[in-house]
Amino acid sequence: MGQKGFYYNSQVCTGCKACQIACKDKNDLDVGVLFRKVYAFEGGTFPDVWGYYLSLGCNHCKDPKCVKNCPTGAIYKREKDGLVVQDHEKCIGCKMCVWSCPYERPQYIEKEGKVGKCNGCADLVDKGQNPACVDACPMRAIEFGDIDELRKKHGNLCDLNVLPDSSITHPSITINAKEEAKNKNVVGTKSY
Repeated sequence: MGQKGFYYNSQVCTGCKACQIACKDKNDLDVGVLFRKVYAFEGGTFPDVWGYYLSLGCNHCKDPKCVKNCPTGAIYKREKDGLVVQDHEKCIGCKMCVWSCPYERPQYIEKEGKVGKCNGCADLVDKGQNPACVDACPMRAIEFGDIDELRKKHGNLCDLNVLPDSSITHPSITINAKEEAKNKNVVGTKSY
């Protein structure tokens, strides 16, 4: 089995946050904790305005900094499919993974004194199902599968002007993005 990952089609995403809500529901997360988050970006001046959305969960990176910097081994990469998962019992709440992830995806959960993160819905994947975010999307803007297959089908774009350089962690994601997201010279405003 190869490395699993996500394809995200920003061209069709409406920013409805169904993926974010499905993840929140699946993981029974409190207010303020999001393992998947939908960001909105906008810019330009009238009449040349633009906007797009970006939905991000864990990118299940080839070289995950969260795994390398976790002192207890609580966060690790599954050999069978490359998903970056967590043994919640081993987490000591030191936040090293939070500080290490350039995508800001591990989340500190105050009431537990521990960190939680997207695990690609590993329990569903093990049953041959999609992660909750994928099936919740009414626009089918998110796909999950073997990242090499997704890249063959959709291309290999994972460097956007709002994301860190992919050479840092080699994320298992590919994105169909609007031109404004690809152009490093375009600056906009991020909102939540």
